[in-house]
Amino acid sequence: MEPMLVATGLRKTFTLSRKQQQIEKSNQKVKVAVDNLSFVANKGEIYGLLGPNGAGKTTTLRMLATLIRPDEGDALLDGISVVNNPDAVRSRIGFLTGELKLEDFFTPNYLFDFFSDLHGVDPAVAAARKTELFEKFGIDRFAEVKVANLSTGMKQKVSLVISVVHDPDVIIFDEPTNGLDVLTAKVVTDFLLELRERGKTVILSTHIFSLVEKLCDRVGVIINGRMVACDTLPAVCDGMSLEDRFFELYKAHVAEEV
Repeated sequence: MEPMLVATGLRKTFTLSRKQQQIEKSNQKVKVAVDNLSFVANKGEIYGLLGPNGAGKTTTLRMLATLIRPDEGDALLDGISVVNNPDAVRSRIGFLTGELKLEDFFTPNYLFDFFSDLHGVDPAVAAARKTELFEKFGIDRFAEVKVANLSTGMKQKVSLVISVVHDPDVIIFDEPTNGLDVLTAKVVTDFLLELRERGKTVILSTHIFSLVEKLCDRVGVIINGRMVACDTLPAVCDGMSLEDRFFELYKAHVAEEV
């Protein structure tokens, strides 16, 4: 398969406040969130970053999305550096995170038009795409309802649609089904599979084993900021269930650090 996103030696550290040091139960003033992380995501595949909370998944995705700059390393999106040419990268990615907060006053219609214009999408193309996506996700009936009056699931659907208004080549999702009811989660996962069928590259982070097993062509296991396994799902599992294999890797990694 042809590589679409190649991350090499990504490293990111954060300075901890005294309160954060107390929470971390550490005297260290610097936390290494991502440590020399490398992986490849190919065109037309779903690549999963699997790890517990605090493993460095979100920090990794934020570096890939050019929201934060790595201290070391780089990632190339179809040959374009996230470090040296972030604007070009942003035009070709969609990024959905739980941190995306929609303004309560606006409607889905307004938000879709605003972000389409922001990305320079032709008005006729944007109108057709809005019709398609709003129908697919059932947003059309709520197009003129203010965000403040939408359900949590509908807000997530609107956020997802907004993140792909420009039909990006790479879609990055941070915990895409977190907090969703089963019906909304099914709509989202079906859409991710559809994106793959259309040749898009999807990168998602999750701590849910079943989501990786259902969606991902390949998976990278991150523990304490390090990539401890990265391959196809069968190769990573090595004859075990993904859950059992993950905890085997986790125990081995923790033992190495003691």
